[in-house]
Amino acid sequence: MDRPTRALSRRRLLSGGGALLGLGVAGAVAVDREVLPGRSLLYRELGLDGADGVVPDVVPGRVTSGSFDSRARGLRVGWSIARPPAASGSPARLPVAIVLHGRGDDHTAAFSPEHLGLDRFLAAAVASGVPPFALASVDGGEAYWHDRAGGDRCGTMVLTELLPLLRDHGLDTRRIAFLGWSMGGFGSLHLAGTLGAARVAGVAVMSPALWHAFGQTSPGAYDDEADFERVGVMGRQATLAGVPVRIDCGESDPFYAATRDYVAGFAERPAGGFELGGHTLGYWRRTAPAALRHLGLALRA
Repeated sequence: MDRPTRALSRRRLLSGGGALLGLGVAGAVAVDREVLPGRSLLYRELGLDGADGVVPDVVPGRVTSGSFDSRARGLRVGWSIARPPAASGSPARLPVAIVLHGRGDDHTAAFSPEHLGLDRFLAAAVASGVPPFALASVDGGEAYWHDRAGGDRCGTMVLTELLPLLRDHGLDTRRIAFLGWSMGGFGSLHLAGTLGAARVAGVAVMSPALWHAFGQTSPGAYDDEADFERVGVMGRQATLAGVPVRIDCGESDPFYAATRDYVAGFAERPAGGFELGGHTLGYWRRTAPAALRHLGLALRA
């Protein structure tokens, strides 16, 4: 993809140039090859992250929230369900996409207008012709959406506790979809692959937290190397065979290199792609409309 020419402010150019001078030629090459973690900062300083997405100025549908005592996680877990505004011809039991949040967030991040505002994006998508469906978010802590040796069985919670709750709230859970960003992007790929095409209608992820090796991972993301090997998605793209997949990641995102390699490992290239953007709320808002359209069409199929 050709990078469009962008006008840079004098301040950004000087600060970016100073960063490059500080790194030296070898350091600049390392950043460009993503060996050093400075790529995201450098791109941001140079104004190369692209425009931020904006939460649509629309009236959202109803959001229902509550909590339950999770035996799988050993604590009380919050959840929210967002439905689109009433539309003629909507099925009695809406299909649903499970929203998995990023590290440091909770279930409220999905629908807060100060964060992603996905309920508003959903309303705008359905108004534009996307088949109606619901979004459901749940608290996942920081366990990276898989069962941990310490007893936080986050993946089990989603599959054995959240899904029955959604069914009790009138949603169709026979075939579901997944949507996630960062940590939740990994979780969506992992859980969708666990269930397979028989249960998963589609998956869309933004800036998934992917690594090539355990030694590269964030502290606490996995119990140990064996845990990383057990649940990792790199090299296991075949588990998503038959599932419509969309993957978006910004070119200045720290997970860009691993995500690019993960995408390249599919027999058939997933929807989505790579463009200007960092690991930011603005980028996720920009890609949310395409992600929701992808899921709405997949759930209708």
